[in-house]
Amino acid sequence: MPVSNVLNLAILISGSGTTLQNLIDKINDKTLNANIQIVISSAPDTYGVKRAEQNNIPVSIVQRKGFNNSEIFSNTIINEIEKYSVDLIILAGFLHLFKIPDKYTGKAMNIHPGLIPSFCGKGYYGHHVHEAVIESGAKVSGCTVHFVDNEYDCGPIIIQRVVQVHEDDSPETLAQRVFKEECIAYPEAINLFAEGRLKIEERKVRILNQ
Repeated sequence: MPVSNVLNLAILISGSGTTLQNLIDKINDKTLNANIQIVISSAPDTYGVKRAEQNNIPVSIVQRKGFNNSEIFSNTIINEIEKYSVDLIILAGFLHLFKIPDKYTGKAMNIHPGLIPSFCGKGYYGHHVHEAVIESGAKVSGCTVHFVDNEYDCGPIIIQRVVQVHEDDSPETLAQRVFKEECIAYPEAINLFAEGRLKIEERKVRILNQ
């Protein structure tokens, strides 16, 4: 059942845009009631930028190397976002520390390809997470959707989904199974936000009944 409130999204990317494509697909099949107002990429020549352009979504390029510190970098991104009407900021494979103003607390989400608080933080992204999981001998992994604060992978957790780690897994095979769960978890979290069902209580997120 589609949600009643259409959310306006800003999506931040750094790479191929697979998560962006998942959200585009969910919007197109009417299971995610949202509009993508702007895609902001930290790199100019990524396939994620092409995905946005192919879907007629405005794109802004904000490269991290052009700024002395993360505050100025983040403020430049916020300035781009505020050219549009945006309800929720979505980090989708965005590799840089993004510091949000207080007014965006509880209005920015990220997805991590691991079960926070394990295998997360600076340097833990993409295949690095899956390599570390396999090397540790962990029996399960998964993905985590969380609200963004001003530290890497540290905000209150909204949803986690779990996969088994197989003895013969490579980082690539594990990544494929985790990504399937990401494709479920992120739209679910966004829909819960649209329905007003996410309440942050200190370090925890309570999902309210409808």
